[in-house]
Amino acid sequence: MKVLIINGSPRKDGNTSAAVEELVKTFDQEGIETKVFQIGNKAIRGCVACNGCSATGKCVFDDEVNEIAREFEESDGLIVASPVYYASANATLIACLDRLFYSSHFDKTMKVGASVAVARRGGCSATYDELNKYFTISNMPVAPSQYWNFVHGRDKGEAALDLEGMQTMRVLARNMSFLIKSIALGRKEYGLPEKEPRQWTHFIR
Repeated sequence: MKVLIINGSPRKDGNTSAAVEELVKTFDQEGIETKVFQIGNKAIRGCVACNGCSATGKCVFDDEVNEIAREFEESDGLIVASPVYYASANATLIACLDRLFYSSHFDKTMKVGASVAVARRGGCSATYDELNKYFTISNMPVAPSQYWNFVHGRDKGEAALDLEGMQTMRVLARNMSFLIKSIALGRKEYGLPEKEPRQWTHFIR
């Protein structure tokens, strides 16, 4: 079983990485494999609505997004971790997620999702809500923890001093491991939920 983690921070060893490392360590204890992509320092452009992916199932811009999509398809869960900028996620991360979720056409049903927000002080709640929407529009259950998945710190290394935040990461990883294992058993016994043909509407018809 495998969890893909996308680190949206441009800083290799910053506070977001400290939160991710705590997750990885706990997943390892739970027997769950992890793969981490750090994309905050990559030149990832946003979606241009060309709809080229409708024919190929992958983005026309062949960069890290398509590589992440291949890993995502093979994974049982996805965690998205971001520093907080102006009460929102890193713009590079959002560009990546927009293209990842729109261009990849494999079934994401019952892959487990979770988001993590890391800030000096405020803006975590808005960032957390922003990131979770990718999961809840994709039939992905969202893993809980003992508190919202926030870690606080300003200077490098300070996140490790947020004892509650670090504990929240460990609880998140354990809960996510449990959900992934439980869903695997349920899929084997009962299969996935029945799907209806999609009804596409807008507000004038």
